[in-house]
Amino acid sequence: MKLSKMFLHTLKEEPRDAEVVSHKLMLRASMIKKLSSGIYSYLPFGLKALRKVEAIVREEMNAAGAQELLMPAVQPAEIWKESGRWEFYGKELLRFQDRKNAEFAFGPTHEEVITTIVRDEIHSYRDLPLNLYQIQTKFRDEIRPRFGVIRSREFIMKDAYSFDVDEKGAQESYLAMYRAYEKVFERCGLRFKTVEADSGPIGGNFSHEFMVLASTGEDVILSCSSCGYAANLEKAEIAKPESLSFPAAPAGAPEKVHTPGARTIDEVCSCLGVTPQSLVKTLIYSTESGVIAALVRGDHEVNEVKLKRAAGVEKLELADEPTIEKYTGAPRGFAGPMGLTIKTCADFGLLGMGACVTGGNEQDFHAKGVWLSRDARIDVVADIRNAEAGDSCPRCGEGRLEAIHGIEVGHIFKLGTKYSRAMSANILDEAGELKPIIMGCYGIGVTRVLAAAIEQSSDEHGIVFPLPIAPYQVIVVPVSMTDGEVKGEAFRIYEELGAKGVEALVDDRDLRPGVKFMDADLIGIPWRITVGARGLKEGIVEVKDRRAGTVEKVPASEAVAFCLAKLGV
Repeated sequence: MKLSKMFLHTLKEEPRDAEVVSHKLMLRASMIKKLSSGIYSYLPFGLKALRKVEAIVREEMNAAGAQELLMPAVQPAEIWKESGRWEFYGKELLRFQDRKNAEFAFGPTHEEVITTIVRDEIHSYRDLPLNLYQIQTKFRDEIRPRFGVIRSREFIMKDAYSFDVDEKGAQESYLAMYRAYEKVFERCGLRFKTVEADSGPIGGNFSHEFMVLASTGEDVILSCSSCGYAANLEKAEIAKPESLSFPAAPAGAPEKVHTPGARTIDEVCSCLGVTPQSLVKTLIYSTESGVIAALVRGDHEVNEVKLKRAAGVEKLELADEPTIEKYTGAPRGFAGPMGLTIKTCADFGLLGMGACVTGGNEQDFHAKGVWLSRDARIDVVADIRNAEAGDSCPRCGEGRLEAIHGIEVGHIFKLGTKYSRAMSANILDEAGELKPIIMGCYGIGVTRVLAAAIEQSSDEHGIVFPLPIAPYQVIVVPVSMTDGEVKGEAFRIYEELGAKGVEALVDDRDLRPGVKFMDADLIGIPWRITVGARGLKEGIVEVKDRRAGTVEKVPASEAVAFCLAKLGV
């Protein structure tokens, strides 16, 4: 491709509204263009890289025995109501009506659609196992789309679904996808880590995330320094104590202390001269089953995913001010566990505490000398806080958890019979009994893979594409387009590379060499061949390795062979 004919309009300056490296560089390198909040067009240069990712995904899915299909993006509300997710999925589900006032959604995922296909076509155990996948546009109405295509509203995803007769088969399907995902991300040239994860709105009882390691990643991973245990922040566990009993309390009663205006942990600590470790935070939540309270130590944060599990609820949000006052008698910041009649969940981290400080259930008052065993009614004791760096490993008990950042690019789930049972996707087993099909779900954020690769592989000059997903492998840069010998040799090399099957660019623009070099670095092509008059006098060209930053002088006649060897062609 001649750069003069290519739809490529690079930017020198960083876009003002871009927050992370990939967003800045994808805009500057003319890979994407914003249409609306969280919605982007993929321009030719960006689309070419995206197709490279798709090809790798498709090859590994096919190799793992999955079959490709394509399902509608627009889905009728009936099937979502049938599965029970129409209301549960929340506001991220884009709902609309057609001209006949029938309700539809733009698919954020396709569990319901694939289940209807399989239940209508598959009736015998002999037809299983089966794995079907697609690569398709999805839409999730994110409340705060950000970071370019890392958290956009419209995106391209590969979603696959497995169907098995029994748990043994489902486990084999899950492991096959696990291995296929490892191959995908290895082939894309990514450094990644596989972690245990929560299943979220997709459902199911077991899942893993594949995280590309990047300091700019918005996801936090907790990883053991000894045994290799790793989980995302939502899932990372706290080691269960040997005893779930609170220390016995002495006779007596708490002391109420005036703490005017002290709502936050820091304000209470300053007012009373105590540490956060001696405080108990009481947070009030509204759920579909009523109001509950969550208790954690002052220096810990409630993990709402864990709290849902512990409380046995599906929906959870911090209660509003009137609700807090109704159940505690105090405004936000002064609630405590004493005298509460609502379901109360306490974190493991409180089990070793004796006398502590809590809210006083009265405006501008806290209570000192509170013993949870004596002064509060605790219904559930569970792991309901975020794990932190420095916590002991919940698996081996020897190592300490370390926090690293990553970008989720893949997520696999064991769905079990969540959808098949709700939507009557059954088969006759070998004994002639009707049983729900056991399902798995496997997603890769194709657009996210591209952004994550740039987050992980870039420098102060621009993108450093991993070779397997680079839009082009080589760029030939003639220093002068007015020098016939330079231009002729550059085009000879460019055309010979193309004849050998190499995807090459030639920068035939009549611009200063410095501008061409800056653009070549910005767009991240792995190898650059520079053809100049001075070098040609000696019969050489310069070949630059974009990743290593090294430059080698190579005989012009051997430049193509040199690049072919480097590319492994």
